[in-house]
Amino acid sequence: MRKVRDYNGLNGPAVEVECETIAQVEEALAAGVEIIMLDNMTPAMMRQAVALVRGRALLEASGGVRLDNIRAIAETGVDRISIGALTHSAPAKDISMEMA
Repeated sequence: MRKVRDYNGLNGPAVEVECETIAQVEEALAAGVEIIMLDNMTPAMMRQAVALVRGRALLEASGGVRLDNIRAIAETGVDRISIGALTHSAPAKDISMEMA
C-alpha cells in the first residue's frame, strides 16, 4: 500500500482489494486498503467481515449475488452490493447509424 500511495499521492483513487476469505480481509485491513470486495462469501462470512472491519474500510459484496439472495446479503451490513447478473444476462442490441 505504501508503494501505491507513493505513486498515486494522498489524493489518488481508493484502492480496492478482492478477498475470498476472512484471513484475506484481515490482511487487506492491516495494509490499510480503503475498499474490500467480499468475493463469493456466504452471508455468515460477510457478517463476520463486517464485525471485523467495524467501518475501517468500505465493504462490497460481489459474486454469487442474485435477486433471490440480495436481501440476505444486504442484511449482513455490507456497504455496497455488486450484481453481475444485471450486465451478464442483459440482451444486446445491434444499433448502427449511417451518415450520407
